[in-house]
Amino acid sequence: MINSYTYSFLLFIFSLFNISAQQKPVQIAFLADIHFQDLYGDFSDNAFKGVENPKIKKKTLLRTMDSQLHSTRIFNENYFALLAALDDVAKKGIKIVALPGDYTDDGQAYNLRGLKRILDEYQKKYAIRFFMTTGNHDPVSPFLKQGGKDDFLGENGSPVNIFSDQKLVKNKNRETIITKDIAMSGYLEILDELRTFGFTPSEKDLFWQTPFDNVAYKNYTFRNALKKSEYVERIYEVSPGFKVPDLSYVVEPIDGIWLLAIDGNTYIPKDEGGDPMDPDNFHGASVGYNNVLSGKKHLIDWVKKISQEAEKNNKVLIAFTHYPMLDFNDNASDDIKNLLGKNKWQLDRVPTDEVAEVFADAGLKLHFAGHMHINDTGIRKFENGKILVNIQVPSLAAYLPGYKILTVNSQTDFEVQTVSVNKVPHFNELFPLYQKEYEVLKSNGGNEIWNADILKSKTYHDFTLFHLKELVRLRFIPSDWPKDFIEKARKLSGEDLLCLSVDNKNSIKINSVKFNKWNFEDALLNLYQLQSADELAKKDIPKDRLSQFKILNDNFKNLNTKDEFLLQLKLFFKILNKLSSGDPAHHFRVDFKKGEIFKLK
Repeated sequence: MINSYTYSFLLFIFSLFNISAQQKPVQIAFLADIHFQDLYGDFSDNAFKGVENPKIKKKTLLRTMDSQLHSTRIFNENYFALLAALDDVAKKGIKIVALPGDYTDDGQAYNLRGLKRILDEYQKKYAIRFFMTTGNHDPVSPFLKQGGKDDFLGENGSPVNIFSDQKLVKNKNRETIITKDIAMSGYLEILDELRTFGFTPSEKDLFWQTPFDNVAYKNYTFRNALKKSEYVERIYEVSPGFKVPDLSYVVEPIDGIWLLAIDGNTYIPKDEGGDPMDPDNFHGASVGYNNVLSGKKHLIDWVKKISQEAEKNNKVLIAFTHYPMLDFNDNASDDIKNLLGKNKWQLDRVPTDEVAEVFADAGLKLHFAGHMHINDTGIRKFENGKILVNIQVPSLAAYLPGYKILTVNSQTDFEVQTVSVNKVPHFNELFPLYQKEYEVLKSNGGNEIWNADILKSKTYHDFTLFHLKELVRLRFIPSDWPKDFIEKARKLSGEDLLCLSVDNKNSIKINSVKFNKWNFEDALLNLYQLQSADELAKKDIPKDRLSQFKILNDNFKNLNTKDEFLLQLKLFFKILNKLSSGDPAHHFRVDFKKGEIFKLK
């Protein structure tokens, strides 16, 4: 029997433990641009389940390798990457996960169901709560839109059509599957399927609100929040006569933390005299915040109100959206424009300076974003003393696959760590099917066949790097780069570039032979690696080469020339240098008291 002294001592120890547990820093994981496609899903109105995978004896709904090597995202293997990331999150004991949009690839019903099933499993097993905001791939249009793809893989290794409407099928000679479940869901369908992941309040929440609810924090009730979460309560007029939904919300899942989930999609009408309910009568939302400033002004007022409420009630406000609020090219966007042209390299997605200024003035300080499939950190300081930090979360469907962990130490002190998802169980499960596809392409004698060496990848990291390499070759070079520049530059070795970077070859005081271990095409791939993964890419690039890039940048900077090709090379290495020397993006601390970002080991 426990005596009173022992009981008091145990109670004291328990209270200390309890205080310690309460003071444990809050951690939030951010998983962006999953582009989930349910490989093992099914259609509610069609028996087609994909092709038989001889490796696992299971039907699989997958897109062709050819299609994903021409895309900025992987369509299939990211299914396994999501599971690996969630397993890692669970292992680390993180209980809050934010998803900044593009959690599906066009919001088809079968993908929404598959994603919900997986998230429900992790929520039930590990008590993880998920909070979403919308991206331009979920939804593609504000309203349900007919659609489909002509690049699903068929039994014989050739593509098959899967569409929601026969009228959309262009290649009539190809095997065709018709199902309503491949149509692109609008806001209503997404809200109905994924409502439990932040889009509607839970009784567990301490606070939840939309931009269309004016109730103050102190007067919050779950009943009122539930009513305000209904679809019909979340409509605004984007243009006279055109009313569309906005699924923004703020939530307090645990005491002291407010997650501000901003719906950054702005769907502008194409024809203001046309049908306001026609899903095809809207421009896409991929431009992001540049359209929010003009087409969604109510959001700015609401963000300002929420920021003031958070400060008044001593809450830590953390915002996340699909779209970046700051330049994500390490201040190289103007140089990229001068080298490639204003409509290249997705420069239309770079937010204007006004975006950062407006939202910083509204009170935002810390913002997480996706959309660009890159790892990056940006900080902007303003004359009025305000600061905005924008953190780009890498995609699980591109190089370098990963997610972010935010540790909240205090209202002004945050730690951010990037977790690379390099080892993914089953990532090569579909390789036998790709091999069959490759053999068909080869027998057909196509000109630009993808490199089958990608099927030799040993890890998911290797696979995504090979994907980027093929993407550069098959898409980025033909679409973004001046043809004459590439034709000249791709013939050059590192030593050739060193010689071109100086006025007098005899003035080279270093061993130029070492530059011969790489050529321009290697440097071009490295440029895209650094843009995608920031400092994490340096683990995949030889240190000597990175040093040599710096030498070339310094040389070209001092080179006095009017030669157009040399001026282009000067810009190329200037861009490469900026992308390799930005703010810390791997493991760092954000200190708002000092207004600085500090790199951590």
